[in-house]
This record gives sequence, C-alpha cells and structure tokens, in this order.
Amino acid sequence: MTAAVGERRFNAVARSRVLLVLFIAVVLQLTLGAGVRMFGVHPDLMLLVAVSGGLVGGDERGAMVGFSAGLMADLFLQAPFGLSAMSFTIIGFAAGMFSGTILRASWPLVLAGAAVASAAGEILYALLGAGLGQSQMVSDRLSPIVGVVAILNGIGALLVVPVMRWAIFPKTDGGVRRRRW
Repeated sequence: MTAAVGERRFNAVARSRVLLVLFIAVVLQLTLGAGVRMFGVHPDLMLLVAVSGGLVGGDERGAMVGFSAGLMADLFLQAPFGLSAMSFTIIGFAAGMFSGTILRASWPLVLAGAAVASAAGEILYALLGAGLGQSQMVSDRLSPIVGVVAILNGIGALLVVPVMRWAIFPKTDGGVRRRRW
C-alpha cells in the first residue's frame, strides 16, 4: 500500500533523529536534570519527550516515541522494568489523540497540554507501579511530584516540542516543512 500524497511517513531519517533526541534527553536527564530541583522534585525529561512526540506526531508516533523514551528511562530506574515504557506509551498515545486540537491553537495551549499530559503521566506511572506491588509510589509525596513535573515540563515544552517537530518531520520534500501550528 502506498502513502497518500502529502502523508508524512515515519522514515529512517525521522527514526534516526528521534533516537538522537532520546539519547540526548536521557543524558540530560541523568546529568543536568538531576540537579534541577524544585521542592525536591526534578523534571521528567523523558516523559516530556514522550508527550511532545504525541503532541507533534499524533497518536501512533506518540506511542512509539513514548515506548522508546520509557524503555530508555527504565534502564536507569529502580522500578519494575517496563513500567516507564508502559506508562509513557499510554501518555504519548493520549497526547497524540489531542494533538490536532491542541497544536492548531496557540503556544499557551500547547504548553498547557504538555503540562496536563505530564501530570497525567506521573499519576499513571504511580498507579501502575502500585498495581505492580510498588505501593510506596502512591503516597503524600505524589501531589508535589505531579505539580512540579507539570510546571517544569510545561515550561520545558517550549524547547522540546520544536525539537520533536524537527525529529519527526525532517525536510524530505525539497526543503518545505509542514507546520502544525
């Protein structure tokens, strides 16, 4: 089956760029991100990449980026392996479901969408973790974690959303890049 005219495929260039962004994001998360703290909570850059992948690329690409980002995050966490991959896949897909509505709007709505999706991602991560026997994930610390991650990731979306747009939609059609907002 051939792609329709104007349909953007997730080609090898896009996949390579997404992997590059994921690698840079995990390095930044482990180095700089660990030092940036607000009320003892640091931003979740890998979750922001998953959310941004969904906002920019739609539900299918959001799920793929979310799974990849979660799998990379799982390599460095002491939670059940696959927990981040599962929750980031769901959140990337969900962010992609709303991407058409959000990205056709203004930047403040994009930032708010990233913040809300990041908050939902933190809650989902904790609930799935509790369901897998990690009951300490749902505690009185969850509210500040959700709030801080939502704020920091909402602000971080100013940088990450354009980077994910560059990664997912490379210039392959004579230099013309489609803008989604």
